Amino acid sequence: MQQTVVVGISGGVDSAVAAWKVKQQGYNVIAVFMKNWEEDDENGVCTAVEDFEMVRGVCQKLDIPYYAVNFSKEYQDRVFSDFLRELEAGRTPNPDVLCNREIKFKAFLDTALRLDADFLATGHYCQVRRGTDGYELLRGADPGKDQSYFLYMLGQNALSRAMFPVGHLQKSEVRQTAEELGLPNAHRKDSTGICFIGERNFSRFLSQYFASRPGNIVTTDGRVLGQHDGLMYYTIGQRKGIRLGGGSGDGRPWFVAQKRVDTNELVVVEGHDAPELYAGALDGESVHFIAEHAPAPTFDCTCKIRYRQPDQKARVILQGDRCEVLFEEPQRAVTPGQSVVFYRNEVCLGGAIITRAK
Repeated sequence: MQQTVVVGISGGVDSAVAAWKVKQQGYNVIAVFMKNWEEDDENGVCTAVEDFEMVRGVCQKLDIPYYAVNFSKEYQDRVFSDFLRELEAGRTPNPDVLCNREIKFKAFLDTALRLDADFLATGHYCQVRRGTDGYELLRGADPGKDQSYFLYMLGQNALSRAMFPVGHLQKSEVRQTAEELGLPNAHRKDSTGICFIGERNFSRFLSQYFASRPGNIVTTDGRVLGQHDGLMYYTIGQRKGIRLGGGSGDGRPWFVAQKRVDTNELVVVEGHDAPELYAGALDGESVHFIAEHAPAPTFDCTCKIRYRQPDQKARVILQGDRCEVLFEEPQRAVTPGQSVVFYRNEVCLGGAIITRAK
């Protein structure tokens, strides 16, 4: 019997080529467009309308049925509310990680199964395989596009149903395939930024949800240099947007080193390589392993503390659902709220939410 694959299609070239590849493999393909955000952008334009029109053109070209589903409420409840809470607590969350777990591979996967689908396919640049210890999440073949970092919260149930049809390709090959097929989005620019903010001004967007909370910008020894607009607008290691005059230091640029929520102070240091920006270890919480069990109570691996960062050698010490990560070399701008993701060669083991640099 022909198996059915629901393809999450966004209007971008990656999911379009993924849909084509699944169809070429002989599956019955249903394309589904997800709308996760209701508001218009700064110009009063709902980008989801433009995206769905592109989906329509792609699916007509590929001759596959397409539908739209609205997960805006689920996104608000499961992702955006957490995003606001984390900012309120002085951390820098990564909502894309939570979106993949809660929306794409939970709410959306449930929808696909209700459509009697056997698998859910997306345009992510990663791969899945059945190993001796269950399903494994592998890096994408294109190191510049690998998205396994954002999928480390997935478990065995999700991966048993997941397909990543472009994960073994280079981005250039995906573009070339789209051109050869004559897809209308073959040259469409990749989307950037957080999905619900997109190209909008981040501070302006957040000002809709937070009251003005200015406070002092201080040095590590307590010298007041100026005023910040609110701690939620800044992240560790940030340079742009601090707006300190040239006469406030020795001429080197200032960088955010710490956010003191209790005193509402933004701590800054001079110079890109200031010692205060580096940490030899971190603490993490909400530890998750894709195999759904740890490799060992203590294990060596490589890890990333941000997307696109080169792998860093580390030792992970587990403490229940918490962990301590000891780096072989000090790491710059370890940021609470972001994720540390563990790897062994091409296999993504899992990860944790960073709570503290140390």
